[in-house]
Amino acid sequence: MTAINVKGLYVSYFGNEAINNISFQTNTGTILGIIGPNGAGKSTLLKSLLSLIPTDRGVIEYYGKPVKETRNKIAYVPQRSDIDWDFPITVLDTVVIGTYPKLGLFKRPKQKDREWAYHCLEKVGMSDFGKRQIGELSGGQQQRVFLARALAQETEMLFLDEPFVGIDASSEQTIITILRELRNLGKTIVIVHHDLNKAASYFDEILLINKELVSYGKAQDVLKPNNITKAYSGQLSFLKELGVNLS
Repeated sequence: MTAINVKGLYVSYFGNEAINNISFQTNTGTILGIIGPNGAGKSTLLKSLLSLIPTDRGVIEYYGKPVKETRNKIAYVPQRSDIDWDFPITVLDTVVIGTYPKLGLFKRPKQKDREWAYHCLEKVGMSDFGKRQIGELSGGQQQRVFLARALAQETEMLFLDEPFVGIDASSEQTIITILRELRNLGKTIVIVHHDLNKAASYFDEILLINKELVSYGKAQDVLKPNNITKAYSGQLSFLKELGVNLS
């Protein structure tokens, strides 16, 4: 089944083009990576897919319906830099927020909702931190908690914006393992990512962009030297520093 269908998507900021005519389709049970150089519009694309920012034109459908009709099927994990870590909330209460969309208007979470949130914390290895203030945690721990909040929503799709930036290797491995498990259960995962060296092992499909679509398809087909060179034109020294083989 087609989970995401995007046709002719354009996005601009104050008249400056950010996304130019991007189209793609991806099926359920897929981990899709959005890859590209700095300033390529990766996060802009992700936010536009979720209607968090306006689009100029284009079609965005989930299971054949617009996002306003399918919001309850989508969980979103923003960049850590977009979150107020000084907000006075505990780890457990942060995850409980993930149950709110299913509660209904003006309803408060019940004991079963808090138990479900605790289970989600167990899933990400953070059950011992439930009473901590969210800002007391390390970067990797914080990212695990926000993944737990997304799990608490029990959605069909997860969108994550740079989830592996600034976190420890153990947390990164925990997160990608959980995402693979969700993929195997038929969930669709979309991840903005910057590390080309891990892209082939992390993603089933890759959307390689630089404001416009450079290549889309299976990871091994997209990550060809010619595609990478085209996307990262002007940043070849950066690629060599990463150890990317362009031959």
